[in-house]
This record gives sequence, C-alpha cells and structure tokens, in this order.
Amino acid sequence: MAVCWPKPGALTALSRIVLDNPCIRSSSSLSSSPATKQRSYWQYLRRKVLKPPVPPFSRVCQVGDPVLRSLAAPVEPSQVTGKDVQALIQRLVRLMRRERCVALSAPQVGIPLQVFVAEYPTRLLEEHPPDVRQARQMAPFPLRVFINPTMRVLDSQVVSHPEGCRSVHGFSACVPRFLAVQVAGLNEAGEESSWEACGWAARIVQHEMDHLQGILYVDRMESRTFTSVRWADVRE
Repeated sequence: MAVCWPKPGALTALSRIVLDNPCIRSSSSLSSSPATKQRSYWQYLRRKVLKPPVPPFSRVCQVGDPVLRSLAAPVEPSQVTGKDVQALIQRLVRLMRRERCVALSAPQVGIPLQVFVAEYPTRLLEEHPPDVRQARQMAPFPLRVFINPTMRVLDSQVVSHPEGCRSVHGFSACVPRFLAVQVAGLNEAGEESSWEACGWAARIVQHEMDHLQGILYVDRMESRTFTSVRWADVRE
C-alpha cells in the first residue's frame, strides 16, 4: 500500500524530508499493492479523527516499508541541536528502550536521515548465559548517539553470529561481520565523537550503518540459518 501523507502544511521539517526524498517516492509507488486496503468502520472513523501518523513514528517500521530501502541523507550540522533533530533522537532512544533492543536508526522510524542510537545496558546483557556472552564478545556500553557517521574496519577478521532486527520482527539469522570497527560522527550536542567498537558492539555498529544505506541483515545473512524465533512454540 502506498504511503499516505497529510497535507503539506501539517508537515514537520523532518516529515518534509521524507516526503521530498525521491528514493521513497519511487520505492513507494513500486511497492504499492494493486488492491485497496479494506478497513472496518471503526478503523475508518479512527483514521478520520486521529489522521494518519507522520514520522518519526512511535513504532518501528517493518520490512516492506520503502523507507527501509532508501539511502539516508546527511543532517546539516547546524541543525543537530535544533528541536527537530533533538526530538528525533529522543524518539529513537525512547523507542529503543521500550522495545528492549540495543540500537535503532532514523530510517526505522520513517526518517531517512543519517542518525542512529545504541545502548547495551547490563540488564539486557544478563539475559544471555555466560558462555554465549563470551563466545559473542558481549559487553555493556552506555548510550551512544551518532549523526552523519562514517565507519572504518579495525580488524578484518569476519565472525558469524545470530542477529535479529526489530524491522524484521520475529526472525533471526547468522550474519558475518568484521570483528572490530571505528565509527565517527557528531553526537547529540553536535560535537565530533568516535568509538572503537569490538565484538558484539562492532556488530551493532555495522548493523546500524547498514540501515543508513538501505541494507537489512537479510541481505547479508547466511540464508540457511534464517529462522523464526518462535518456531518451537508453533509446534506445541
């Protein structure tokens, strides 16, 4: 179904970036279903009263949404501390924590801008047994915000571990990633920031950098490892 936008006068600055992005316009038209989506009366009434949602969304966009396949645009450095970009960062952080995930990018909330946040609190780390943490080189890290990030490889050794994504909800697959990378960009205050990430943190960085290029982990996965995380429940 094609993306439905409100009247231009109602758009925020971030929403206008989405509307004006030619990649999204073309992808949206290509992905449109020939059938019109049928809504119940109450769904119709709710949409009439509340109007269509506009990005940044309060839910994570799912695979099939054209924005996930668009090339994210850089943020003008002078706008980093402005209210629109700051609101986007706050939305990403809140949604990341609510969804109990370790990172989230702007395209995943409908905004094709080069922004991602990452955080690995101890409480999420401890959900994995010690042997898994050791094998995957997992370690907690505080909140990181990167705007207009660039990445270079520090250790070209490639390791493959199971990986998931809130935009491909309910599935996982083994994905080969470099063992260590450095990411550099602007932080939420518009200051230069860099991070040398290794092990699981490096995997997270590479996953988010892919999102900014319109790439999903399913494009890099070892296809025979692709699995539903609830496959065993279905057999019960």
